[in-house]
Amino acid sequence: MCLLHQQVLPMLIHLQTHMILPAALAQTNFTYNRMHTKITSIKSEPESTSASEHRVFVRRKRSRNPELVTKTEPQDQKFTSILPDIEEFAYGKPNVNLPLTKSRLKTQVKSVNPPLNWEKVLEQIHKMRSLNDAPVDSMGCEKAGTSLPPKERRFAVLISSLLSSQTKDHVTHGAIQRLQDSNLLKPETIEKADETTLKNLIYPVGFYTRKATNMKKIAKICLMKYNGDIPNTLEGLLSLPGIGPKMGHLVMNVGWDNVQGICVDTHVHRICNRLGWVMGTKTPEETREALQMWLPKEEWVPINPLLVGFGQTVCTPLRPSCSLCSVNELCPSAFRAATTPKKKLPRKTKPEEL
Repeated sequence: MCLLHQQVLPMLIHLQTHMILPAALAQTNFTYNRMHTKITSIKSEPESTSASEHRVFVRRKRSRNPELVTKTEPQDQKFTSILPDIEEFAYGKPNVNLPLTKSRLKTQVKSVNPPLNWEKVLEQIHKMRSLNDAPVDSMGCEKAGTSLPPKERRFAVLISSLLSSQTKDHVTHGAIQRLQDSNLLKPETIEKADETTLKNLIYPVGFYTRKATNMKKIAKICLMKYNGDIPNTLEGLLSLPGIGPKMGHLVMNVGWDNVQGICVDTHVHRICNRLGWVMGTKTPEETREALQMWLPKEEWVPINPLLVGFGQTVCTPLRPSCSLCSVNELCPSAFRAATTPKKKLPRKTKPEEL
C-alpha cells in the first residue's frame, strides 16, 4: 500500500499542475480583456475620474507606445529616402541629384549662353565709335573733378551722378562746372550753402529742386559718417538719397576702382534690347542683371561709355540711323525701331455743338 501511494502521488501532482496552469492562463486573459474594456470606456469619459482610473489610463498609454513607434516608422523611411546621405555633400561629388532650391535655381539661371555674334557686333560698334566723338566722351559723369584730389574727386563724381538722372550730359557738365567755380563741390561748402543758391547753380537739370535738397542731405551724411569722404560700398552708396543702382555702380567703378556691376542707363538698356542681347527687360536694373549673366567681367566697365556714345550718335531713341550702322544685318531691330509718334489732331467742333 505504501508502495502504491509513492507511485501514484507524483502522478497526481504532475496532473494537477498541468490542469491548473491553463486555467490560470485563461483567468489572466479574462482579466486583461476586462481591463482593456474598462480603459476604452475611461478614454471616452470626461476628465473627472478617480485616482485609480487615472493610473490605469497611464498604463494604457505606456502600453501603446510600441504601437505608435511602429506606425511612424514607414513615414520616417519615406522621408529619409528623399534626402541624400550626408557623405553626398562632400567636395568632389558634383553629380548628386539634390532637390531644386532657390539658390540652385539662381545658379542655374546664371548659366546663360551668350547671344550669337555678340563679339562681332561689339567690335563693329567700337569701330563706329572711333569715327566720331560723343557727348559722353568729354562730359560724362566720370569726367567730373578730374583736376581735384582723389577724395574731392570722388565726391564730385557722386554729385555729378546725382545730377545726371533725367538730364543730358552737357547740362550736367555745365552744372558741375558752375558748382566748382563757386567752390560748392565739397561736402563742407554744400552743407553750409543756402538751398536756393544750389538750385540756381544746377538749373536747368531735371528735378533741380529735389536734387538740391538731396545734395545737402548727402553732404551732411558724408561729413557725419565718412569724415567728408563718400561710402566705399555699394550698399552705403545706395543708402544715400537720390542714388540708384546705375549711379552706385558708376561711383564704385570711378571713385574706388571697384567693379561690382555694369552701369546701365537708358541708352544701354535700349540698345541691349534692340540687339537682342537681353530679352524683354523692362527696366535698366533688369537689363543689368541679364547682361551680367553672360558678358565677360572685363567688359563691364567699358560697355557703358561705349553704348552710351553709340546711343547718342547712331542708335538714337527716335529715328536711329540704321542705314549708317555697320551691324544692321546682325541687329534684329534694324529698320524697325520706333519713330516719332504722331500727334493727335484736335477734334473739330461741329457748328451744332456750339
